Amino acid sequence: MTDERYRTVAGPGEARFTISGSEFIGHARPVETVEAAESFVDSIRAEYDDATHNVPAYRVRADPLREWASDDGEPSGSAGKPALNVLEGQDLENVVVVVTRFFGGTELGVGGLVSAYSRAVKEAIDDADVREERPHERLAIEVAYDDSGTVRGILESEGVEFEAAYEEVVSFEVRVPTTETDALRDRIASATSGRATVGATADSPM
Repeated sequence: MTDERYRTVAGPGEARFTISGSEFIGHARPVETVEAAESFVDSIRAEYDDATHNVPAYRVRADPLREWASDDGEPSGSAGKPALNVLEGQDLENVVVVVTRFFGGTELGVGGLVSAYSRAVKEAIDDADVREERPHERLAIEVAYDDSGTVRGILESEGVEFEAAYEEVVSFEVRVPTTETDALRDRIASATSGRATVGATADSPM
């Protein structure tokens, strides 16, 4: 994967408003895999299982780009596609949105639904904020305790995100820009004389 930058949401976002008695709740999250996007959709459907509709849409970087949306029982083309259109229009990737609707007794018509679902996604994205991101990979590093300080020092000096678990062996889970992965592997191998095991995790790359 290249170092091509892309736009995504900076964090979670939410929007709420009511139209003609129907309550709409927009939810937006950054994700890095299709599995994470679908898991978020499932979690919203479980949390709002009493809602009339939970309309999802996502765009996730893959080869090729994965796009998906569902009307979730609303008239065809009135909900899922408008939600996805907002993501496409703002050129957002690695993002998932779900719009929850509690029906208020007054039908809005297709045009009204398109407007409401589009608004919910736009306002949730505005709440989340948009940032520019680079493709990342996750690496799993395992090393003996004696070498763990060396590896930790390298990760801290590189400024990458990581989590460490100290057990019989020390494990680091590292999030590193794709273009810097090979250099980091080489640096760790050199510093530990090849004693460190470095591999990609199941959800790599991003």
